[in-house]
Amino acid sequence: MATEIKVPALGESVTEGTIGEWLKQPGDTVAVDEPIVSLETDKVAVEVPSPVAGVVGELRAAVGDTVEVGAVIATVEDGVAAGEATKVEPREAPAPAPAAPESGDGAQTLSPAVRRAVLEHGVDPSTIKGSGKDGRLTKEDVVAAAKAKSASPAPAATAETSPAPAPAETGGARREERVKMTRMRQTIAKRLKGAQENAALLTTFNDVDMSAVIEAREKYKDLFAKKHDIRLGFMGFFAKASCLALKDVPSVNAYIEDDEIVYHDYVDISVAVSAPNGLVVPVIRDAQDKGFARIEKDIADFGKRAKDGTLTMDDMKGGTFTISNGGVFGSLMSTPIINPPQSAVLGLHRIEDRPVVRDGEIVIRPMMYIALSYDHRLIDGREAVTALKIIKEAIEDPTRMLIDL
Repeated sequence: MATEIKVPALGESVTEGTIGEWLKQPGDTVAVDEPIVSLETDKVAVEVPSPVAGVVGELRAAVGDTVEVGAVIATVEDGVAAGEATKVEPREAPAPAPAAPESGDGAQTLSPAVRRAVLEHGVDPSTIKGSGKDGRLTKEDVVAAAKAKSASPAPAATAETSPAPAPAETGGARREERVKMTRMRQTIAKRLKGAQENAALLTTFNDVDMSAVIEAREKYKDLFAKKHDIRLGFMGFFAKASCLALKDVPSVNAYIEDDEIVYHDYVDISVAVSAPNGLVVPVIRDAQDKGFARIEKDIADFGKRAKDGTLTMDDMKGGTFTISNGGVFGSLMSTPIINPPQSAVLGLHRIEDRPVVRDGEIVIRPMMYIALSYDHRLIDGREAVTALKIIKEAIEDPTRMLIDL
């Protein structure tokens, strides 16, 4: 008996997705809840598991095909022994190239998390012995192999060793490669271009002395980690400082919908994090009611799941304000772009020692440039500058966050 594999519900208002990769091919055995296919939506990649154990039968869509929610995209033969299912290729479409084997003697495909780990650590999956079920390669296997590789000393040169031959001349040949944009990257491009076309974008800047926050982190980091089992980072400070600013300047936490302005009495902060397929913005719900530990845990969880590709549509739904930290990549200054329909985004940058004047003397302080990009249709310059100034003052004097000042 064949079980149909259908496109699951992908989130509110999402009616279709794109076949990103077939993780199983016709004739492959599959366990209950084992992923068969990766679907790309506008925001996330979703793995579709098999509801039964058996053998993959027919694939009814090819990589790159757009499929609607509820559509049958494959079948699984219940309880059929490996090799007994008829291999049916996707309809009149090139079959995807086989993935690299999971272990040196296997022919299983790599899961998305394992593929990402392989690319990140630059290891050859065919040289790693898998520790998972049926010898499948796991992410932990890849990480362990990478650590072992980096720990292995390079062979020492000897007097008898001949110098390596110079690389042969290539004749100046140049190559180019064309890669189809993923559905997520296409959506990102459309949304960002739409933000430029539909909003009156403007950016205001300020700089922040990070001395007080750095001192607080250094003083309490061990106690904080021991009590809450999470590292005390900078994002918690900026999230709480933003809540103060948005409370005092509500237009920065609002957005335009048709001919109305929608205000919010809560702060849902979208945090920009990097994922393998592009930038994603999961949301910290009700940040105004959360403490530092809960915010740091939310951010850490988002970062891990973005890297693993397990964020869901619900994780990124909504959001009233965005914080983007380009400083982790070394950015000194930038003009971040708003995340529609939101009206403002806070950009953070790298911290570096710079000379500043304090009490008439030139001193060295750890400084950071911060930027607030905003929709001038809704937010006046005075309001934007005021909001950024509140954030600056709260970071330079964290006590303000404790007494709501």
